[in-house]
Amino acid sequence: MLEDILLQLTMHVRPYLSQVAMMVVATLLVLYGNNINNSLKRHISHYNFVLRTLIFVLVCAFGYGLLLSWLTPILTDTLRRLPSIYLGVTVIGLVLGLGILAERKRAL
Repeated sequence: MLEDILLQLTMHVRPYLSQVAMMVVATLLVLYGNNINNSLKRHISHYNFVLRTLIFVLVCAFGYGLLLSWLTPILTDTLRRLPSIYLGVTVIGLVLGLGILAERKRAL
C-alpha cells in the first residue's frame, strides 16, 4: 500500500525533474548569492572601481547563469538515478529542506 503511494508520487514528479533541479539550484543561488557576493567583494576590494564593477557584473550576469545551467543537468541526472520508490519523497524532502534553509537564512 505505502509502496503504491510512493510510486504514484514518483509518477507525478518524474516528468518535471529538470524543473525541480533548476528550482533547487536557483533557490540555493538566491539563498547563498549574498554570501558569494560578499566574499567576492572582499577579494576584489583592492582593485580599481572599473575592474571591480566589471568583475561583479561578470560574476552576477554570467557566473550565476553558468552555475545554473551547469548544475541543473547534473542534479537532474542524479535525481533520475534514484530508485522510483524514493524519488517522490526525495523531491518533497528537497523542497522542505530548501524551505527550512530559507527560513533560517531569514532569521539570521
